[in-house]
Amino acid sequence: MTADNHQDSLYFRLYILGLDESGLSSHLTEVQIDELKRFTTTTVCNALELFKVRKRNEGFMLPEIVCRFPELDPVVGYAITTTSKAQEPARPDASVDINTYYAHVLSQPQPRIIVTQDLDARPVGALFGEVQASLHKALGCVGQVTNGGVRDLEECRRIGFQFFSSCVLVSHAYVHLEGFGKPVVVGGLTVGPGDLIHADRHGVCLIPPNVASHLATACREMEALERPLIELARSTEFRPARFVAARASMSRQFEEASNRLRALIGE
Repeated sequence: MTADNHQDSLYFRLYILGLDESGLSSHLTEVQIDELKRFTTTTVCNALELFKVRKRNEGFMLPEIVCRFPELDPVVGYAITTTSKAQEPARPDASVDINTYYAHVLSQPQPRIIVTQDLDARPVGALFGEVQASLHKALGCVGQVTNGGVRDLEECRRIGFQFFSSCVLVSHAYVHLEGFGKPVVVGGLTVGPGDLIHADRHGVCLIPPNVASHLATACREMEALERPLIELARSTEFRPARFVAARASMSRQFEEASNRLRALIGE
């Protein structure tokens, strides 16, 4: 084994164990996950700007990926990436071993979100409906995100399994898994295995791993920054000039908060 292969193998083992290179856990605790679920995905997107770790037009899916159950709470989870087709039956020599797939799902950190790239030119068959949603909920998954379609909406909403998709479909056609465990592209966003996702009625975004443990703090900071602007706009004291001054004050406070949070991640 070469040095590079040994290092890759080490990183893989650390990932499966949920550890970073220091031996500390790189996955969020249940408490941290629950705390992030208290915030909308719009607040999360705004809060991520405080860290300045990516461009503001990156890291989220485009509007063709629609939340099917907007009344449900936000979901947070680690991506299980898959690809699927439904236009034609699976080739016998290229079929996915389903037991290997289930083992892969269970090897990943919880909670889990299935992210499926539909490879057909146009979605024709849904990979997920009531059966697959029930099965994957038992496997520790909280929802599916796909550029394809979903079905059995009422049944899946009833069990609290969230869907984000480009369309709703009536049939599963010849649907089958093409692969899993590799990066996929859904809604214009590349998602890798184990990527941390936050999603709600507004859409789907990725949380960079180096900021994840500090993101709830950033969300609270962002809410505090925005609150004076909202209260002024809704008050009888509102004047355009006052709002402009308040916005300038917020911009200064934004930079101060950004500096504090960036220091936490070593930036």
